[in-house]
Amino acid sequence: MTRRFDGDQLLVATHNQGKLEEIADLLAPFGISVRGAAELGLPEPEETGSRFVENARIKAHAAAKATGLPALADDSGIEIDALDGAPGVYTADWAETETGRDFDLAMTRAHDALLATGASQPWTARFCCTLVLAWPDGHDEVFPGVMEGRIVWPMRGTQGHGYDPVFQPDGYDLTFGEMDRWEKNRISHRADAFAKLVAGCFA
Repeated sequence: MTRRFDGDQLLVATHNQGKLEEIADLLAPFGISVRGAAELGLPEPEETGSRFVENARIKAHAAAKATGLPALADDSGIEIDALDGAPGVYTADWAETETGRDFDLAMTRAHDALLATGASQPWTARFCCTLVLAWPDGHDEVFPGVMEGRIVWPMRGTQGHGYDPVFQPDGYDLTFGEMDRWEKNRISHRADAFAKLVAGCFA
């Protein structure tokens, strides 16, 4: 039986302001106030998992334990079939440089890797998101979401973030990078996971 969320304040274990705003918007109809990890001065725990659910659990439980509040965390990334699911949990790592994250570099790296495999198009891929809602007593609920699509080249669009300009979701002619932010949020892997979270814990 899924545990219901019965509080009015939820901690979101992220330092990403855009992600925080997106989550606050989704939970606003339930009268829940959302606070971010940065606001409470929480450190970002080391993500040592090899799967999305493991990293989301690390972040959610660390925040719940530190604050005594229920905490929601997500881990997400892109899996490219011809690269055996890479970059996967290392999606952001592929963008790391000495001066910060460079996702143009990460997308180019993915494209170069695809060419090196000799794989024919379409280069099928998916964005994955796993949400974990953790309580201070150690209990958690897990909700995975996915958006299937393909990798396209060259990059298209300046909206979104990360690998959005090279990901074209199934059933659409636009990449995530060309889509209006709210349209993307409505159909994305995170929206899929959130629908399951709301149905399981909030509705």
